[in-house]
Amino acid sequence: MELEEVYRRDLNLLVALKVLLEECSVSKAAIRLNLSQSAMSRVLGRLRDLLEDPLFTRQGQSLLPTQRALELNEQLNEPLESLRILLTPSDFEPAACEQTFKIATTDYAIQTILPFALPRIYQEAPHISLEFSPLQHDNLLSQLTSGGCDMAICRPSADMEPLCHQLLGQVSVFCLVSKNHPLANKALTFQDYLSYPHAMIAVSDGVKALIDEQLRGYPHPKMVLRAYHLEAALAIIDQMPLIITVPADLAYLVAERYQLIVKPLPFEFKPFDYSLLWHARCEHSASQLWLRNIIKEECGRLINSRVHDIGLL
Repeated sequence: MELEEVYRRDLNLLVALKVLLEECSVSKAAIRLNLSQSAMSRVLGRLRDLLEDPLFTRQGQSLLPTQRALELNEQLNEPLESLRILLTPSDFEPAACEQTFKIATTDYAIQTILPFALPRIYQEAPHISLEFSPLQHDNLLSQLTSGGCDMAICRPSADMEPLCHQLLGQVSVFCLVSKNHPLANKALTFQDYLSYPHAMIAVSDGVKALIDEQLRGYPHPKMVLRAYHLEAALAIIDQMPLIITVPADLAYLVAERYQLIVKPLPFEFKPFDYSLLWHARCEHSASQLWLRNIIKEECGRLINSRVHDIGLL
């Protein structure tokens, strides 16, 4: 029988048959299924037509299953139990989860906030796998649908429909210079920013566009390097007086380690929202909800603490 033909049958009748086989009584089966006795009798008639077998013969006050009914009873056990389990809400157990989650994320997030959530994630769910995919701002909706990503971490664009989102916190941009830079012990002026060579690290196109908007009408700074990781800029920092533009959190993390000096941008730049995004198809998944909650709690707490430490607010 084709699947379409199965769809046209009333599969509720099979549940009724199972109850009839357990009770061997139309009246008792009617009570369990919250039906009148006459309605239950009609159900039995429909079952006989569907299965082309009398299914029961009367023996006193009870029903005696036919051989065909007994065979069906054995065959129904496994599929009906599977359906019962499938339709029964269950609490998600992270410790037993072996799922793979795919997260689209920016270089900023993977370097500065996600690592701080990983210990708790793997402590609660040691058997899961995480896969991080480079975030594609122009194709974010596709990544979260046909691209197979479960969620994304980024600066949301103006139109996020039909995506769901949750704010993690606010992020800004700072500059770094080496301790030997001519501006190391001076305030960074707007003219300095335009004059010195630049490196931009872990800054997405969306954030770069915000910076470019603030510089509209002025000469473009000389950009000598754009890279995902700071090591590329560190390799040439002694060869040229670089101003390294980075997300504020990255500056917070690396300045002391690499003996770099943090400088605020010499023009107004409003901190922007960083969010967790997901498609509505994942909204009610227990495992996805668990992972989103951890990322929200751990990454949100981290961003908020840095906001105050750095002095953005």
